[in-house]
Amino acid sequence: MNFKTITAAAVLGLSLMACTTATKNATKENLSSTELSKKEQVVALLNSFNTGDQTPISYINPNKYIQHNLGVADGLEGFGAVMQHAPEGGFKADVIRSFEDGEYVFTHTKYDFFGPKVGFDIFRFEKGRIVEHWDNLTTIQPANASGHTQFDGETKITDLDKTESNKKVVKNFIDDILLAHKTNFTDYINPQKYIQHNPSIADGLEGFGAAMQYFAKNGLVMEFEKTHKILGEGNFVLSISEGKFGKGEHTAFYDLFRLEDGKIVEHWDVIAPIPAKSEWKNENGKF
Repeated sequence: MNFKTITAAAVLGLSLMACTTATKNATKENLSSTELSKKEQVVALLNSFNTGDQTPISYINPNKYIQHNLGVADGLEGFGAVMQHAPEGGFKADVIRSFEDGEYVFTHTKYDFFGPKVGFDIFRFEKGRIVEHWDNLTTIQPANASGHTQFDGETKITDLDKTESNKKVVKNFIDDILLAHKTNFTDYINPQKYIQHNPSIADGLEGFGAAMQYFAKNGLVMEFEKTHKILGEGNFVLSISEGKFGKGEHTAFYDLFRLEDGKIVEHWDVIAPIPAKSEWKNENGKF
């Protein structure tokens, strides 16, 4: 395994394995007494990389932890092989944005993990405990032509009453624009406000168009083939899709959108290749 490409799940695993004893000794009373929301539990878990606090390990069900990181074996035991590769000084995690949608929590995080990384993580809860995890991670790149990084931009969650309608806008945008290749962009995007955080694309529809022209000229592709999840809280929506990218590599697309008045006005993403099945460490699949 190339440990420089292990995703955020492996980072999480290193912390979890270090705290396995605490998990085994946790009582049902301890677990039920937490007053933290699901979102707060996940943020505390990721922040434990920085603090060394072992309490958040009790938020995970050690008997049912389904792992979709393909570089790590299933369950907490799967992280044992990763432990020996932890660098001196450990890892760091800075949660930039966090959201809750029913039994799911998803985060946008800056990692120090064998170098600077940007990642999206999704955690699923069942009966109050974390039982499943997905992620997508890539190396941090310089700011794009419009001066935006992969992390800056709006963080405030608003329009909680519009969560479902905003998720529908994003679903229709993906179905029409990214899957069906229609050109009715302004039905979904506000061209006067569209802020782009992809490191290779500038703001506005002009920036997107220029990027697509570059891809076509150089024989590159960005093809969405299927969307697996759409999660949201208020004005933020995360889509999880698969397709092809670059020279046709099997790829996972995690796209975070911010909406205003029913239109997309800001976008962040993490695009990462999916390894061949022969390299998988579990049988759960990426999605």
